[in-house]
Amino acid sequence: MNFCSHCGQPVRLAVPEGDDRPRYLCDACGSIHYQNPRIIAGTLPVRGSQILLCRRAIAPRKGYWTLPAGFMENAETTQQAAARETQEEACADVSLQGLYTLIDLPHINQVYMIFLADLAGGFAAGAESLEVALFEEHEIPWDELAFPTIERTLRHFYMDRHADQGFPLHQSDITPEDRERYFGSA
Repeated sequence: MNFCSHCGQPVRLAVPEGDDRPRYLCDACGSIHYQNPRIIAGTLPVRGSQILLCRRAIAPRKGYWTLPAGFMENAETTQQAAARETQEEACADVSLQGLYTLIDLPHINQVYMIFLADLAGGFAAGAESLEVALFEEHEIPWDELAFPTIERTLRHFYMDRHADQGFPLHQSDITPEDRERYFGSA
């Protein structure tokens, strides 16, 4: 950040009085610019024994498979964001069953919130998807998944389904090392 979004004057990075971490400060108008993690909300859409996945039409990871998910917008709940992203990416309506995975990615300032959902009706590729498809467990394109958060969510789901004891909330972190193992050193 170079300039204040309130008054347009240059900002400096410093620790504000009473704070414990650097923030962008505007000496002209006194604004403190907080930068906080971004929430990615989405769904794990299930129909019978199948999962709905979307092949990404946009960067990053264009051409790779993902669950329908995206950045939460202002003035919406996480549930609304998850349902909206599912509609946008897969043209699908879902009935949310509850939060299923909560995954922190502190090294890139993101939090993933994936809701278990029942897929209702049809589906089609939205503007951000090249294609969408239903997959049985043995058909999941494990080597073509876009993000480690998606792989982790799917592995939890199949583990829980095989255990047949419900679908509890799974909370975890993706570390820089996890990310490097997933993407390589690129």
